[in-house]
Amino acid sequence: MAVLIETTLGDLIIDLFVKERPRCSLNFIKLCKKKYYNLNQFHSIEKNYVAQTGDPSGTGRGGESIYSDLYGEQGRYFEREDLPKMRHTRMGIVSFVNNGDNMLGSQFFITLGENLDYLDDQHTIFGQVTEGLETLEKLNDQLTDTNNKPFRDIRISHTIVLDDPFDEDSRISFPPRSPSPTYEDLVKIDQIALDEKEDEDEGKTAEEIAEEFQQREMAEQAQILEMVGDLRDADEVPPENVLFVCKLNPVTTDEDLEIIFSRFGKINNCEIVRDRRSGDSLQYAFIEFDNAKSCEQAYFKMENVLIDDRRIHVDFSQSVSQNYKYKPKSNTVDTSKRRQSPPPKRQETKRSHNRSPSPRRRRHSPSPKRDRKRDERREPERRRRSPDNHRDRDRHSHRDSHRDRDRRDRDSDRRRHDRSPDRRRDRR
Repeated sequence: MAVLIETTLGDLIIDLFVKERPRCSLNFIKLCKKKYYNLNQFHSIEKNYVAQTGDPSGTGRGGESIYSDLYGEQGRYFEREDLPKMRHTRMGIVSFVNNGDNMLGSQFFITLGENLDYLDDQHTIFGQVTEGLETLEKLNDQLTDTNNKPFRDIRISHTIVLDDPFDEDSRISFPPRSPSPTYEDLVKIDQIALDEKEDEDEGKTAEEIAEEFQQREMAEQAQILEMVGDLRDADEVPPENVLFVCKLNPVTTDEDLEIIFSRFGKINNCEIVRDRRSGDSLQYAFIEFDNAKSCEQAYFKMENVLIDDRRIHVDFSQSVSQNYKYKPKSNTVDTSKRRQSPPPKRQETKRSHNRSPSPRRRRHSPSPKRDRKRDERREPERRRRSPDNHRDRDRHSHRDSHRDRDRRDRDSDRRRHDRSPDRRRDRR
């Protein structure tokens, strides 16, 4: 009696020991017909040891036998079958997991190694893998975490009973089709998906890896520019019909450039970028063709062509500024009109007495005390500059001049007396 198990890594055909393990075989076949194992994960894989599955919750703590449909809650587990003795001696042995107290449920494992005799007294063998050993080797090569959970999402996709020797029971309901995964089941998956690779760069050359890295980096930069507002949309691409021309001669004009490039097709716009203030050419331009084919022909033909004694460089435009149209803000004020209009008159308002003046006005506000001190400082100077003071000063100065003249006369008379002959004779 055989069962076909389709997994995401390959197919397995399991032959059951119906005579040696009748209750285990009945449990496994009816669960397969009930589609109980569909979408079950291989929640535990140990290299050269076992690969365990059969738990719909994927935790290793769930699952129930088919006897729960026959006998209710008390039939969730059933007793293991010990006789005849069987041993885990090779790869591909299929056994039910012991849930404690020698009770079995729905979880089972497949051996991935040889000479695992220490599992004989704990778990119950009920079949063996006869076809699909290459699938077991793939299971054995899976990478796992510290809890033996594989990084890849490996599941049982479908089960097909090739031969069922047991009678049907009306108490067991079999679905007409395999169940489909729900959205909640897909959201809970935290492993590598079936269509993903563990190594993204597997089978790629160094050039392809570098190109993908550059594309991802450009996409990240575009997202950053979109966040700061420099780009309208991160997925926006530059137009294919615009050509970028640089290394131009400053004397080259828009008309000359348009005439030269017009032989490749119709030109919608040809503009040399110039300085806003001086109007001088910045020596590069953008040429918009009517179609992308003309732009491509100009790209291949005009590279390093001599124009006005300068060899130009052409490339496809990487700018998306042509896709933007300037829209002035509604609150923008025309500065030219503001300069033409006269300044508004200042309105004179009466200041209340209980309101303190502004610092600038307080500096020039009148202060009686300050004015009195200022007048006292300026009083001596005012007196010196007054007309009366000038007359008094002149009178006193005239009196002083007469007094000084009399003193000088007396001194001169005394000197003459001392120099007279009689005086000199008296001294002798």
